Amino acid sequence: MTRILQIRRGSSAQNDNFTGLSGEITFDTTNKTLRVHDGETLGGVSLAKLSDVENVAFDINNVPVSFWTELFNTYQKTSIQKYETQPQTISSESVFIDTETIFDTIPCVCNAVLVCINPDCGYSIDDEVSAFGIGIFDTPKINTYIKNDLMHIRLFTAGQSFWVCNKDTGEKANITPENWKLKFTVCY
Repeated sequence: MTRILQIRRGSSAQNDNFTGLSGEITFDTTNKTLRVHDGETLGGVSLAKLSDVENVAFDINNVPVSFWTELFNTYQKTSIQKYETQPQTISSESVFIDTETIFDTIPCVCNAVLVCINPDCGYSIDDEVSAFGIGIFDTPKINTYIKNDLMHIRLFTAGQSFWVCNKDTGEKANITPENWKLKFTVCY
């Protein structure tokens, strides 16, 4: 003999005035839908039928402003902090340039710039150049890792010379290490 499972049922009005147990399901005989209960919400939560949603088009313009406000207030950082290392000497003999910094959060952006110390390649003192190369690499990448609560920011040089595009001519020009220093910027 086949077993039959029958759940609580009642009219829409009866369901509206019923608080079911947590996880309980009831059947709304008026609207022909199921309601799911959490043990607290009067009437439970009515589940939609396919016919209720199959022709509904989502329009982002109909999302209430309160939704976006709450979302941004929950996940938006209050402010972006910026940390800059002191400009470091560039040495073509080194395999990498490394700096250690203590951070209480993971950085979201790390960048390296060359800082002009003495006029060179068309640049003036304190000019910062973010587009530079090292040897055959025209877009050197920064490597970061955390060890012993210190953020290590590395730029591998492989013992090759740094170069920039001359400010005036746009031609590739090797820099003179005495005229430039390297600075890391971290945003978190």
